[in-house]
Amino acid sequence: MIISTIPILSIIIFSPLLGIALAGIFRGEANGIPARVGALISSGITFLLSLHLWFNFDSTIAELQMVERIPWITQFNIEYFMGLDGLNLFFLLIINFITPLALLGSWNVQKSNWQFQIQMLLLQIGMLGCFAAMDVVLFYVFFEVMLIPMYLLIGIWGGSNRLYAAIKFFLYTMLGSLLMLVALLYTANIYMDLNGVWSFSVLDWYGMDIPADTQYWLFIGFAVAFAVKIPLFPLHTWLPDAHYEAPTAGSVQLAAVLLKFGPYGFLRFAMPVFPAAVYELSTFFIALALIGIIYGGMVAMVQPQIKRLIAYSSVAHMGYIVMGLFALNIQGLYGSWIQMINHAIVTGALFLVVGMIYERTHTQEISDYGGVAHTMPKFAAFLIFFSMASIGLPGLNGFVGEVLAMIGAARVNIWYGIIAAFGVLIAAIYMLWMVQRVVFGPLTKEMVKRLNDFTLREVVVLLPLVFWTIFLGVYPQPFFERIEVSINHYIQLIKSQEPRFAQDEAESPGLTKFLVWNLEE
Repeated sequence: MIISTIPILSIIIFSPLLGIALAGIFRGEANGIPARVGALISSGITFLLSLHLWFNFDSTIAELQMVERIPWITQFNIEYFMGLDGLNLFFLLIINFITPLALLGSWNVQKSNWQFQIQMLLLQIGMLGCFAAMDVVLFYVFFEVMLIPMYLLIGIWGGSNRLYAAIKFFLYTMLGSLLMLVALLYTANIYMDLNGVWSFSVLDWYGMDIPADTQYWLFIGFAVAFAVKIPLFPLHTWLPDAHYEAPTAGSVQLAAVLLKFGPYGFLRFAMPVFPAAVYELSTFFIALALIGIIYGGMVAMVQPQIKRLIAYSSVAHMGYIVMGLFALNIQGLYGSWIQMINHAIVTGALFLVVGMIYERTHTQEISDYGGVAHTMPKFAAFLIFFSMASIGLPGLNGFVGEVLAMIGAARVNIWYGIIAAFGVLIAAIYMLWMVQRVVFGPLTKEMVKRLNDFTLREVVVLLPLVFWTIFLGVYPQPFFERIEVSINHYIQLIKSQEPRFAQDEAESPGLTKFLVWNLEE
């Protein structure tokens, strides 16, 4: 563990407070333009600060770097404990990369604009803190902090049915969070019984000798919270409503970052602590992931609104991530982790593109479009490009993650890879059909005839996403180099007790008796 002499993680996490202060100070000035500028500058500064993490990260060691550890609630040994490794490095970067683009892409928000900027920056703080936290209580606090600004973004700046979507999002996430709270408190109590002292550091929890039956219930407590965030079938129903009703920036942050807390939480906080449960339930979670891939794709095919189609495509794409995660091999985890980054870039870009045309038309109905390429060639080019990346076209970033996840799953069971491959075919059908109906065909709608193409501001927002879509599709090696040691470390943590649990299963009945397939190396 490498202690940081400069609290760089805290500086990055709380630097958006500058933008919050500026938005509050200039809230009544010139239609909110100074507030928007202040928030944008603040988010840009946060991104520049976060580049320090990239250039100073040592990819050859598995231990935490840039650690900040300060006593917080000393009676229970709860700490302000922050750290960086290969698991969270890219998520801290992607949050700070996406946020200024989302703010710039939502420049024309008129309703309580300065409050909108504040909620976006509060959401950024919550997301950064959640990814950097290594104390489970601190993680839970940031996990809950994120709920408030996202709830307000949907409930205040969303569509006509925004309150329903906001309450549904809040209730689903809160229910999962409460189960996680019970599970983490019980786990801490076990640690106290075993060691005579309290600890909420997740590093201390790794390798605890917890009975297998107890592990199952505790793992489920964490798993429900993370499955809701993903969202994993059948806990996915809040996502289409949230995406459809959320403002563009909210949809971007939801797709790019918030969904990733599920897989990250599994690998950081649940799977290494409860390896017996992972060994028993991996097949079950892979099955749910495969159902999500096929179901999400099939439902996306019949969606009449663009944002709902993209939302259901997220259900399918997140299925590949969960499948690779629970394959528990290097190919699956590589695919899962890079697919999370790729999904953040591509799906975030799709929501930005769709949001930009929605500002002009105020309709999400696919049937209201047709022939848009005639009046908005730039829009058409960006929509086609990011749709191809979402499908997984070779040479673009979506291809790398999905293929590795399928290879990892196929190493466990060849049928997993075959079923997942059908999901790619389904994705091609619904994305190409959507592009055909929106972009091509005769120009017959009067509304479409009057559309103006993308402005320079909108092109500037999308070009960085185009660059990373191509770069990670052609040369993902820098990504792999920085996660390799950490991914291998966590695979070993999870699998270190596998032989013992396999022997226990041979001696007494367990959950595998109720599963159809066995987990194979």
